[in-house]
Amino acid sequence: MTFEPYPFEKLNNLLKNIIPNSSYEASALTIGEPQFETPKFIQNSLASNTNLLKKYPKTSGEVKLREAQREFFQNRFHTTLTDSQIIPTFGTREVLFNFPQFLLFEKENPVMAFTNPFYQIYEGAAIATRSQVIYLNLTEKNNFKPEINEEQLASCDLVILNFPNNPASSVLTLEELGQWVSLALKHDFILLNDECYSEIYTDKQIPSLLEAAVHVGNVTFKNTLVINSISKRSSAPGLRNGFIAGDENILKEYMKYRTYIGCAAPLPLQMAAAEAWLDEDHVQASRDVYKRNFEIAQEILGTEIPEATFYIWLKVPNAINFTAKLYEKYNVKVLPGEYLGREDTNGFNPGKGFVRIALVESEDKTRNALNRIKECLENEQS
Repeated sequence: MTFEPYPFEKLNNLLKNIIPNSSYEASALTIGEPQFETPKFIQNSLASNTNLLKKYPKTSGEVKLREAQREFFQNRFHTTLTDSQIIPTFGTREVLFNFPQFLLFEKENPVMAFTNPFYQIYEGAAIATRSQVIYLNLTEKNNFKPEINEEQLASCDLVILNFPNNPASSVLTLEELGQWVSLALKHDFILLNDECYSEIYTDKQIPSLLEAAVHVGNVTFKNTLVINSISKRSSAPGLRNGFIAGDENILKEYMKYRTYIGCAAPLPLQMAAAEAWLDEDHVQASRDVYKRNFEIAQEILGTEIPEATFYIWLKVPNAINFTAKLYEKYNVKVLPGEYLGREDTNGFNPGKGFVRIALVESEDKTRNALNRIKECLENEQS
C-alpha cells in the first residue's frame, strides 16, 4: 500500500529551508489541537484510577463509560441509544481507518465517497480497502456543502460525511442531514458522519446524523452511523476516547472484528472519559474561548463567524506562496488548503486557494498571530 504523506509532513517539506523572522514569537496555527489545559477534574479522575492498570480492559468498554456516552447523546441530541447501538472506541481515528476495512472486506470493487477537502485518514481507509473514491467537493459555490448526485451515490458502498466540517467549518441542518439518511436507505449505502466538532459550536447546537435519522422516520438507524470524540470537546486529545453509534446490526459484527484489533482503552482513561462525557460546564467554557477567537478574527481579517469548529478557511491568492511568506516574514505557520484536498476527475482541487487557520490559542496569542496574517495579506495585495 502506498499512502500520501500527511499534510503536516508536506508543510514541513515546504518550510524546511526557510529561516523564519526571529523578531516575532513563533506561532503555529496548523493543527486542530486545543492549546489549553485538560480540565482538572478529568486529570484527577485519571490519576485516582491508576490502580485499575492491573486489569485488562474489555473491547466493549466498561459499563460506566458506555452509560456516560449514551447519557451524553440523550442529553445533547435528545436521541435514545440502546447498549447495542454504541461502541466506545480508542478515539475516532482508528475507527475511521479500520471500520471501512471491516465493512468493505467482501466487496469485490468497493466504492467510497467522502467530502473533499478531508481528514486524510478517510483517504488512508480508501487505499487500504482498494476502493474507488468519489469526491464530494466543498466549494464557495455550494456553501461548502456536498452536492447530491444520485447516479454516483447509487454506486457507493460507504459515504463519509464530516459535519461540522474540517476544514471549511460548514454545517448541515437537520433537514439536510435527513436527506442524506433517506439517500442511504434509497440506494442502500452505509452513511457515516464524522461529528468530532459537534460540540464546538458558537451559538446554536449542531444536530447529529442520528437525530436526523429519527426525524425522517429511520428510528432503528438502518445504514446510518456517527462517530464522536472527546478530544476537541474536552481539550483532551491524549485521552483517546470516542464512540461509534447507530445501526446495531452493523455494530454487532463490527464488535466481533474489534476484538481482534487490540485497541481497547486502558481502564483509567475510560474512567476519566466517563466523567468528561457527563460534564457540560467545561465544554461551554471552551466554546466561549473559541467564539471569542472567531470574534477577533472577524475584527482583524473581516471573516464571518462560523456556526461551529475552531477553524478559519481563509481565501488567499496562492496558498503555497502565502504560507511560505507568512512563515518567513512573520513566523506564523498555517496549512495550505490543497494539502487537505485532492484533484477530482476534472483536475480540480477544492482546497486550492485557501489556508486553514486553527484558532486554538489564547486570546492574546490569537490576536497577535492574526495581526501578522493581516499584515502579510495586505503586503500580498499591494
